[in-house]
Amino acid sequence: MPKNTLSHATRSYVLAAVLSAVAVCGGDAVARVFPFGPRHRAVNDLANQFVPFHAHLWDLLRGRADGGLLLDWRAGFGTSFLPDYGTYLSSPFAPLVALFPRGDIEYAVYAVTVLKTAVAAAAMTFLLRRLGPRGVWWWASVLGAAYALCGWSLAEGTYNPMWLDGLVAFPLLCLVGEWVREGRRPVLGPLVVAVCWFANFYTAYMATLGAALVLLLRLAVTDTFRLRVLARAALTTATGVGLAAPVLVPVFLGSRHAYPGVVRDFAPAAGPDFLARLLPVTYSFATPAAFVCTAVPLLAGALLPRRDVPGRERWLWGGLCAAVALSMQWGPTHLVWHVFATPNGSPYRQTFVLSGVLVLAAWTGLAHGLPDRRSLLGGVAVVLALTAGALPSGLLTSWSLLLAGAGLAAVAGALLLPRRGRYGLLAAVLVAGTLLGQAAATTAYADRERLARLDDYPPWGAGHQRRAAALAAADGWPAYRTDPGLPRVAGNDPLLLGGQGAAYYSSHTPAVLTETLAALGGGWTSRGRNLLSLDNPVTDALFGVGARWRDGEVARTDAYLPLVTVRPPGPPPVYGRSPFRNQELLLGARVYEPPHAGACRVGTEVFLWAPDATGTARLGDRAVRLLGGTPKRRAALTSLGVQRVPGLKPDLPGPGELGCLDHDRLRAAVTALRARAATSVDVTSDGLRATLPPGSTGTAVVAAPHIAGWHCEGAAPVPYGGLLAVPAATTVSCTFRPPGLRAGLAAGAAAALTLLGVALAHVRTGRRPRPEAPAEGRPGRRGAPSGVRRPAVRRSA
Repeated sequence: MPKNTLSHATRSYVLAAVLSAVAVCGGDAVARVFPFGPRHRAVNDLANQFVPFHAHLWDLLRGRADGGLLLDWRAGFGTSFLPDYGTYLSSPFAPLVALFPRGDIEYAVYAVTVLKTAVAAAAMTFLLRRLGPRGVWWWASVLGAAYALCGWSLAEGTYNPMWLDGLVAFPLLCLVGEWVREGRRPVLGPLVVAVCWFANFYTAYMATLGAALVLLLRLAVTDTFRLRVLARAALTTATGVGLAAPVLVPVFLGSRHAYPGVVRDFAPAAGPDFLARLLPVTYSFATPAAFVCTAVPLLAGALLPRRDVPGRERWLWGGLCAAVALSMQWGPTHLVWHVFATPNGSPYRQTFVLSGVLVLAAWTGLAHGLPDRRSLLGGVAVVLALTAGALPSGLLTSWSLLLAGAGLAAVAGALLLPRRGRYGLLAAVLVAGTLLGQAAATTAYADRERLARLDDYPPWGAGHQRRAAALAAADGWPAYRTDPGLPRVAGNDPLLLGGQGAAYYSSHTPAVLTETLAALGGGWTSRGRNLLSLDNPVTDALFGVGARWRDGEVARTDAYLPLVTVRPPGPPPVYGRSPFRNQELLLGARVYEPPHAGACRVGTEVFLWAPDATGTARLGDRAVRLLGGTPKRRAALTSLGVQRVPGLKPDLPGPGELGCLDHDRLRAAVTALRARAATSVDVTSDGLRATLPPGSTGTAVVAAPHIAGWHCEGAAPVPYGGLLAVPAATTVSCTFRPPGLRAGLAAGAAAALTLLGVALAHVRTGRRPRPEAPAEGRPGRRGAPSGVRRPAVRRSA
């Protein structure tokens, strides 16, 4: 390869990455959003899931976590971690957070987000140069960056950073398709597929569908549509997915055991709204963020009227762009894109594939040279027609039309400039400036709109750092749990702040955990998948919570049970409607009194159970805010304080049940159970071992939810009021293996053997497999499809 070509290639990838990073950071700086201003980014799942899960990954990598890759002892009183890892943390970029201080975890997640965007730009640039000539190097950079800076990336991916792995995966999988078509790299191809699916299976699935469509188009364009190539593509994909199966299968089964989320019916977006999202500076949660730099639809639109491009190539690419766009609006194909389930949230998560296909169509025209005036006029007409169709939409802003119009004029002007000398540099400045301006403005607008429309949470600060330090100082695990308590920072406070609590939010929140905590008075948001900390002395005793954050400090108690206790012989408790009675059944003692004439006895603690109430409950000068309303939200069992005035009745915001807790009775019940509790408990990263008093009979109960995957020596574990339990013996030894792990390992081993067989067959031939079709372009170059005469390339730089 000539030295100057290599130089252009390096410049292309670096320029694409720099353009994307500058646009994202520039837009955030304009919006004065973290880390460039006082406005925070802690919205929705970014605050609830991604930052806390990355904080837990930091702890795992530094050896400071309670648990390991299989079992998490911190959140949800003990939950399966491998499905969460495969959903939120398996990206190759995720471990980079360990390079930052723990207190800078939000900076770390932001840096990883920008890095993923930059890598996606470089990957698309590499693919474009692989598909076409390498003369006009900066055009590949601009289009690669335009793909990475699509509206989906800027509006959706930025606060769901796990999805950005799909943004990287699409060009990589298209590259694998090229290798399959040419019969090259039979070992590297499945490995790339495996990395993409391992990084984020959800968006990798969508990227694989998109890459398959691109491969079919390329086969049709180059007259290499053969069953052998399709079989090779299927084998490559299946082998790659199989290699990732040790994580994918537990993730799939983790979803099956999860508490059911909301079931939605797909409703397509209005046509004008769909078209409006193609323009810069628009935002909506329920429409596809299909924006790409104006240069992309202009060049894609100019492809159809070009006479120097073969008709089959023009119409197939135009048809693919239209088909992908329409498939997003039709119910059956919508389900295909989303693994046959309408998501709980944005229904257009596959939009990045549409942006990628548009970029590939735009580059296809450039592979034959810059468009002539007639073709350029056709492209302008397409952009204007799309904009006119979007005019009735209420999503448009004045900035949308201004930036779209200015961008159209700038790019069209750049394409009309002479091809040589300083004009080439001017053209590059106009096109790159359009990209940066539109993408940065769209980023800034999305930053502002997210804070106004989505749930937001307090960002990490000095107060949270002090809270985490206080929890660490009070930590006594496994002798007792330390709950991060209330008020909550986000949905996964035990992962973010430390300790071992009930709070947990994941796509894999076990149904048994949600149902058990709900029966005991727990609260939730997100329709049962975001569990809240339950501040109640009885549940604290049952789950071994010896310290918790309350009223700005760590409150300690000695009324807690060890992690493993023994209950007398008899049937397990059967829960009813009252959380007060359910707690007593699990505890094995009466500790609550009913109120007399609406008021509790003096000296008892008043608890309110009003899961559907929203408003303020008061008892004397104590006020508690409730936020309920099933099924979306459920208010937790709440303390109104100690009854100090005889006959004082609480003021309630709606119907509810009162319970009067006698703390003396609770302490007596705890003392009785402690006499039968384990004398020693040792927890590991995948289980526990406890020693019981000699002669123990009955049921050994572990203060952890009976989730699928537990295995105990001597007897199969059984549920005891939703908790893990086994018949009492001298010792209790249980290990946790996520459901599907063995099957995933077996599938991974089979895929590895298949890949090994392919590698050995490839080595035995002593040469690479013969391509199914002649190499594209002239010898030593990649460019126009075989059988198509390459026109002279008109360069602008």
